[in-house]
Amino acid sequence: MSGPSRHDLADEIDDDRLHEECGVFGIFGHIDAGPLTVLGLHALQHRGQEAAGIVTYDGTQFIAERHAGLVGDIFDESSGHVETLKGEYAVGHNRYSTTGGSTVRNIQPIFADLAGGGIALAHNGNLTNARILRNRLTREGAIFQSTSDTETIVHLVARSTGSMVDRLVDALKQVEGAYSLVALTAKKLIGVRDPHGVRPLVLGDLDGAFILTSETCALDIIGARFVRDINPGELVVITQDGLQSFFPFTPAPRRFCVFEYVYFSRPDSNVEGRNVYDARKAIGEELARESPANADIVIPVPDSGVPAALGYALASGLPFELGIIRNHYVGRTFIAPSDRIRHLSVRLKHNPNRAQLKGKRVVLVDDSIVRGTTSKKIVQMVRDAGAAEVHFRIASPPTTHSCFYGVDTPNSEDLLAHKMDVEGMRRYIGADTLAFVSMDGLYRAVGEPGRRREQPQFCDACFSGDYPIELADKNGGESGRQLSLLAEVA
Repeated sequence: MSGPSRHDLADEIDDDRLHEECGVFGIFGHIDAGPLTVLGLHALQHRGQEAAGIVTYDGTQFIAERHAGLVGDIFDESSGHVETLKGEYAVGHNRYSTTGGSTVRNIQPIFADLAGGGIALAHNGNLTNARILRNRLTREGAIFQSTSDTETIVHLVARSTGSMVDRLVDALKQVEGAYSLVALTAKKLIGVRDPHGVRPLVLGDLDGAFILTSETCALDIIGARFVRDINPGELVVITQDGLQSFFPFTPAPRRFCVFEYVYFSRPDSNVEGRNVYDARKAIGEELARESPANADIVIPVPDSGVPAALGYALASGLPFELGIIRNHYVGRTFIAPSDRIRHLSVRLKHNPNRAQLKGKRVVLVDDSIVRGTTSKKIVQMVRDAGAAEVHFRIASPPTTHSCFYGVDTPNSEDLLAHKMDVEGMRRYIGADTLAFVSMDGLYRAVGEPGRRREQPQFCDACFSGDYPIELADKNGGESGRQLSLLAEVA
């Protein structure tokens, strides 16, 4: 069949970004647990736009609503889904899809009725030995209902013994990878981060009800108080008696994902003690000091490039202008009538502000370059609008490697920086000059004096290829490739 499929144009626009795959939210002991979880997932919509699910417990039974779509569409007033979510305990999850892997059976939280009671599990991250574990479990008779690596954890819990907390700890001691988990049982809300703390998880409080969620913006939307970050390797158990904290895993070097500061987290969130907006502005300032440009104005690629562009303008003394206007009302179901207009797809989201661009030497600031296809179109769009020069500045180092810790990343061979040096990328995207912030500059912007070479303070594998957690599935295993959080199993 010729012509684009239902999602082709949306994918063409969106696939030139790295996408965080999940956001989690859990609340314990609030009469409005279900509706508050809906609001929390609204705030975390940026972490997953393909599906959302909520599981509550009403004192006698678990109730689940899991559907494809945006949170606002799933849980609107006419759907009736919110009204069904009775109970004072809830856990919710937002999911981002990769192409070819969006199936209803993968929507979380995953629920299982085990010996000793039910458990609903929401997971942000990716297990790097999930395929090995899955193959072993299926040989032993396990029957999987999804293709998610999260279900692997559920099967390991089911085969363990002791209390539900003991069984979860036993399961997690068998897995490798990055994970922030929120689990709900009939009597407990459990939160846990992997020993390296790659993915975020925070603790909040609303009128005495504890909350576990991916980002502080989800606390803000419901008026909750931020208590603290859950520490790497920490497991917290929340019951009617309060909160208990445990550290059941072998300690490991802290390696929080530095790309949370660059792009994933919402600018108004605070992660690991630092405001994301401030960090992004600081990255822009570092970029201006490292790679100045003889230019007239600084413009961002909206929306993700805005804070860094503000920082660049501040440090360089150049005026900041909105030279590109973003259309926020682009749906993922746009269908192109013919291939003749596919080249216009970038304008679905971005349109040049010609009055600001004509005749100007422009510094164009974005957060990253992935495949480079959208960057090339945006540079050309700015030129067509009359810009005299386009100096492209990127608020992260070159993305040269794939992520295996819970981020939708192309294969390394599809990453522009994996195939080309900076000059080759400059020629490909058509900019007059191109520069990236240095690794040390990025680290300085997030509060470190620089990157420690022997043991970096963050996970920066997508820039350095330094993977802090073994890639067991990829480096041999039983299939030679990772089990994606989202993709179908061959």
